[in-house]
Amino acid sequence: MSIVSNVIAWLRAGYPNGVPEVDYVPLFALLGSHLTDDEVVAIAAELAGDGRPSTAQHIHEAISAVTKEPPLDVDMARVAARLAAGGWPLATVRSA
Repeated sequence: MSIVSNVIAWLRAGYPNGVPEVDYVPLFALLGSHLTDDEVVAIAAELAGDGRPSTAQHIHEAISAVTKEPPLDVDMARVAARLAAGGWPLATVRSA
């Protein structure tokens, strides 16, 4: 199984009802610190294919936002904790 497939599986375990829009920016910041740009793009494409037309736009905005200003530590900690609960082996929960 590829790293992209593994990440998608962890995301589905950590977010069984889908990733909420408020978590996109910290999620992509966290992913970007562990994965290549190509892997992040592949994961974004997979998430955008969920059938909701607004999802792709929100993901694109989130990825752009990560390059402009880092998310708050509290948001990164929340997302990292959620992924860790889903079995994400790379998540390190930062204290806020």
